[in-house]
Amino acid sequence: MKIKKKVILSAAVCLLGLKVQAQDFRFVEKNPEKPDATEYWDPEVRVVTPGAIPSDAIVLFDGKNLDQWESIKDGSAAKWEVKDGVFTVVKGTGNISTKKHFGDCQLHIEWRSPEEPENVKSQGRGNSGVFFHGIYEVQVLNSYKNRTYRNGQAGSVYKQTPPMVNATAKQGDWNTYDIIYTAPRFTVNGGIETPGYVTVIHNGIIVQNHTKIQGVTNYIGQPTNPVHGPKGPISLQDHGNAVSFRNVWIREL
Repeated sequence: MKIKKKVILSAAVCLLGLKVQAQDFRFVEKNPEKPDATEYWDPEVRVVTPGAIPSDAIVLFDGKNLDQWESIKDGSAAKWEVKDGVFTVVKGTGNISTKKHFGDCQLHIEWRSPEEPENVKSQGRGNSGVFFHGIYEVQVLNSYKNRTYRNGQAGSVYKQTPPMVNATAKQGDWNTYDIIYTAPRFTVNGGIETPGYVTVIHNGIIVQNHTKIQGVTNYIGQPTNPVHGPKGPISLQDHGNAVSFRNVWIREL
């Protein structure tokens, strides 16, 4: 008798559970949350017209002059060569920077390594760099069949993080970088509130995916983290190689 009572009791509990579930289901059906409870309409999303250059982009090189750039040495006019819609490093003239400063941004830039002798190798081959805040470098290098240290080849966060793959076009062909940069934020006491991040798309291939920037991309020594403001210049490097650039534009985020 005791066993029979337990079986009957268990069955009753199961039926009660099914009934509660059914009632809960009917309750949800009868009292659904209104769709507009999770909708918001204003402010309306800003319209940007897509194209080779988005409508809200700032053109940093229009193919004609380097009026948007200056020499890092002394703030004078950038002395790199402009010819046929392209500008090229002139060895010994030094790095150049944008006159306008930027924080979080989307940067588009195309670059081409020069034709160089076969005996020029590693970091001596098509070397330049794109710097955010003037101190965080995404490496530019002819990495097509040119072995060098992993965290120093094209697409690397220099001396920190190598690219996931080598997507470099062959010497003489154009490369494209689309870079999304998030500037670091600092606390009032000089600590890091949030680090900087960079995503690099090299010739249509993601080679850095929201990569943490560990600090200044030093040639020698570990990264350092000097406090700076929310915005800084975009800089390009004169490393002694005649690297060319074109189609440079930026969107502030």
